[in-house]
Amino acid sequence: MTNIAEGFDCDSQVEFARFLGIARRSAVEVQSLLYVALDVGYIDKKTFDDEYEQARKTKALIGGFKQSLKKRNP
Repeated sequence: MTNIAEGFDCDSQVEFARFLGIARRSAVEVQSLLYVALDVGYIDKKTFDDEYEQARKTKALIGGFKQSLKKRNP
C-alpha cells in the first residue's frame, strides 16, 4: 500500500506505473515469506492458503490497475 501511495504522488503516470510494479513485486515477496512461515511452523496450512490467496488477489488487482493506466496513455 505504501508503494502505491508513494507512486500516486509522482508527477507522471509512467512513474506511478513503476511504483505499481514495485507494489506487485512486494506481494510476491509476501507469498515467498508465507512459505518460510509455513516451513518453520509459524503459521498453519489454512492460514498459509488464506493469506497466499489474498496476496494473489492483490497482485491481480495491482496488475489490472497498471494495465488500465496503459490503456489511458498508450
